[in-house]
Amino acid sequence: MDKKLYLVNLYDYYGVLLTEKQQQYFENYYFDDLSFGEIAENDNVSRNAVHGQLKNVEERLQFYEKSLHLYENRGKVLNLLSQISEKEIAKEIEQYI
Repeated sequence: MDKKLYLVNLYDYYGVLLTEKQQQYFENYYFDDLSFGEIAENDNVSRNAVHGQLKNVEERLQFYEKSLHLYENRGKVLNLLSQISEKEIAKEIEQYI
């Protein structure tokens, strides 16, 4: 899987565990497609500071997943649901994950 997509998925699970500033940098970079320079200019910080924060965020998201396995387990549950012959039950369960 593409690293960007993976990190965005992890952010969906663990973004609330980040600081407000980390969330802002992540969203500016990954969702708004701003460059390090654009983010730095908007926040009056150096490009290096933005890069460091984003690197830290990526490491934290991966640490949370390594510890909690929420994203990995969702994939396993979805795989099991696809094997259930009662499709209506599977769809109902899928709404809760």
